[in-house]
Amino acid sequence: MNLRQIKQRFMLHLDPVLLYGLGALMFVSLVLLYSASDGSWMRILGQVVNILVAFTALWIVANMPLHWLMRIAVPMYVAGMALLIGVALFGDISHGARRWLNIGVATIQPSELMKIAVPLMMAWYFEKHEATLTWRNHFIAAVLLAMPVALIVRQPDLGTSILIAASGFYVLFLAGLSWRVMGALFVGALASAPFAWGMLHDYQRHRIMMLFDPSQDALGKGYHTIQGMIAVGSGGFLGKGYLNGTQTHLDFLPERTTDFIFAVYSEEFGFLGNLILLGIYIFIIGRGFIITANASTYFTRLMAGSITLTFFTYTFVNMGMVSGILPVVGVPLPLLSYGGTSMLTLMLGFGVLMSIHTHQRLVKT
Repeated sequence: MNLRQIKQRFMLHLDPVLLYGLGALMFVSLVLLYSASDGSWMRILGQVVNILVAFTALWIVANMPLHWLMRIAVPMYVAGMALLIGVALFGDISHGARRWLNIGVATIQPSELMKIAVPLMMAWYFEKHEATLTWRNHFIAAVLLAMPVALIVRQPDLGTSILIAASGFYVLFLAGLSWRVMGALFVGALASAPFAWGMLHDYQRHRIMMLFDPSQDALGKGYHTIQGMIAVGSGGFLGKGYLNGTQTHLDFLPERTTDFIFAVYSEEFGFLGNLILLGIYIFIIGRGFIITANASTYFTRLMAGSITLTFFTYTFVNMGMVSGILPVVGVPLPLLSYGGTSMLTLMLGFGVLMSIHTHQRLVKT
């Protein structure tokens, strides 16, 4: 087997168009992290390792036949629920939250697994009942979604619970949930808002209050929001230039390599740079929608649509909280923020997208 054949075999189940977009984001991530970490090569090396691990996971999942994805849906969901219950009973407490579970060989965060397991399980369930779909099926699917979300909210982990709830809601929506039902759910959510407010932890209520007036606690709960808005606004049209962000390099900006990396980018590259970055994200999301539209089965349409819309939600929530239009909920900017767990989860999702696209293409040919 020559080098060309090896390359063709390696790329067989990878979508080059999607890879271009993902690769562009990862390149920007490495360039930006060098500035955000004040030139820390250890930080860069750590992100390179994260990228390699995540890409390996993407390649493995992309090469999985579609019927394998359906087979692992129920076991993955059941295992994830068991681990979440384990966290609730025996999990490690850190900074007032119980999110991690020590399984002997490693300490894991089971809620990350559910970002893939929940939409996979719901898509599998709807696929099994496609011919006789009724409101009862939507209700059961909603229960499948509500159980892990409730356990994750209890940890508490508001950011992850929002993302999982969104991924599950997208499956419900794509499966044909009527606008009348969605309207009723929206009215019900508004009516239950006072009760939900009382269920929130103090720090979560403070984060929401800071959205309306961060200056009331400028050096405390509102500090992240204020500094993020200053950094985004001070970039102007063209930005201050690479490595020249004052909020970043004078240590005013918190969490600048993780949740607030968009503020670093905005300060250094300005509005024009933001347009380019948004263009890359729109390119990836658009490709995801094309794969969704061309999916050949009910299961693959639901999965592809949910993965694409969840990626959009990641991006919107992070940019919104950094810009001060959403509360700070600890959601990283997809594929730009430093960190392995979030990148691994996202790349697993894109692996599923590529499997849906390439296996379908091979069947057609």
